[in-house]
Amino acid sequence: MDPANILHLGIKEIRGLLRDPAMLFLIVFSFTFSVYTSGTSRSETLNRAPIAIVDEDQSPVSLRILEAFQPPYFAAPVLITAAEMDRRMDEGLDTFALNIPPDFQRDLLAGKQPEIQLNVDATRMTQAFLGSGYVQRIVSAELAEFLARYRANEVSSVNLVLRPRFNPELNDGWFQAIMSVVNSVTMLSIILAGAALIREREHGTIEHLLVMPVTPPEILISKIWSMGLVVMAGTGFALLGMVDWLLGIPLQGSLLLFFAGAALHVFATASLGIFLATMAGSMPQFGLLLIMVLLPLQVLSGGSTPIEAMPEAVRLFMQAAPNTHFVKLAQAVLFRGAGLDVVWPQMLWLLAIGSVLFALSLGQFRRFLK
Repeated sequence: MDPANILHLGIKEIRGLLRDPAMLFLIVFSFTFSVYTSGTSRSETLNRAPIAIVDEDQSPVSLRILEAFQPPYFAAPVLITAAEMDRRMDEGLDTFALNIPPDFQRDLLAGKQPEIQLNVDATRMTQAFLGSGYVQRIVSAELAEFLARYRANEVSSVNLVLRPRFNPELNDGWFQAIMSVVNSVTMLSIILAGAALIREREHGTIEHLLVMPVTPPEILISKIWSMGLVVMAGTGFALLGMVDWLLGIPLQGSLLLFFAGAALHVFATASLGIFLATMAGSMPQFGLLLIMVLLPLQVLSGGSTPIEAMPEAVRLFMQAAPNTHFVKLAQAVLFRGAGLDVVWPQMLWLLAIGSVLFALSLGQFRRFLK
């Protein structure tokens, strides 16, 4: 292989990418807006959930319940009538609607078991699941204190000391932002490398390469290093510019170690992208293949759901996916400050998987040229 050929072919790929506005927009969007929105959203926690209360009792105990719902978990409660409750739920204005019936305090003091109706908009699945438990605990606590005539602090026989490591503020935005960068690395590595090969076919330049003194490995390596360089540059900007500087999320470990692992991951996923491109006849077909391959890779990699919570067959199958090991490496290095002595198995996995994928893509590319 001639390094000069690999260099010049890679520069050609970068120039071709610069003339593709759609790909440039995807790169900028993935490493800026997508990271920012992931880091500032609160999709996995209860945050300012809208709640309305129908107070048909107008008693001190109902006022206690009304005042118990406060930010940040709930928005300020809205007092409504019973006739408005269903309409507001249908319009999506309220996630929770609490109906306190008439004579609720009188029945409570009489030793009866009055009922409070809680309506939940279950289409907002995360808030509905978490918020129902919060509402039940808040109402139960207020009623217990009202009946006891004073606010009591429960004395437990065991003192549990909570010491959160790696994320002392328990801010899920830290996790979401860095996982957005990791997912963008996987997605763009596959898309850019595969699109580079599809672009050769659509522009008719693949025939030009066949008559030039270049070999298939040189063509593949040039596409991988050029598109990988773009992805690595975007990753550096996303981590240093968006995550560290703009969002203020601390990066615990060695960035050099992380980028070494990211380079191995880009090598593996770019090879996968080229393999998919050789099986597709056009960019729309390549897009359909991406849907079938990329979505399972992202969902089952452990970045959204712990891989330990998945079925045994899925866990074993995902060991052959490069981003499964890259997610472990990124979390260990950027969250927990792990060193090479911890993440070397993941780096070996990435190197082995990348070598296999490169060999497969090279063999498929040779058949693609015939």
